[in-house]
Amino acid sequence: MTPYFEYRHVVGLDETNVVGNVYYAHFARWQGRCRELFLRDRVPGLLAELGDGLKIFTLTCSCEYLAEVFAFDEIAVRMRLAELTQTQVAFTFEYVRVREEAEELVARGRQRVLCMRAENGGMKPARVPPAFRQALTPFLARVG
Repeated sequence: MTPYFEYRHVVGLDETNVVGNVYYAHFARWQGRCRELFLRDRVPGLLAELGDGLKIFTLTCSCEYLAEVFAFDEIAVRMRLAELTQTQVAFTFEYVRVREEAEELVARGRQRVLCMRAENGGMKPARVPPAFRQALTPFLARVG
């Protein structure tokens, strides 16, 4: 199995709706949090580049819900690299409910980001920075 970067999250009551399950939009927020923690842990120098004009724009974000999630469930959000081009990065996410007796896949997600830089008063696509590219390589998902 391809390695993944994992973010563990315990669902709070504030993330549930009137019915008692997790409101769907939180899954997208957890994707973003997983990506941010990856950058913090694996590409610490990227913060300086972001301060120097690099921008990372989310182009697409999706989630397929397979099972309901409830307050106090522990969810492992597992991120893998799906595609790496000159200027874009695509990720896949698995949301796994973690229990002592077993793990259960509760959702799958995808996300695509684009690197940009300010240039001549506008924004232009920019190459994925080398440190970011290098940090991503071990997480490339095997397709097929």
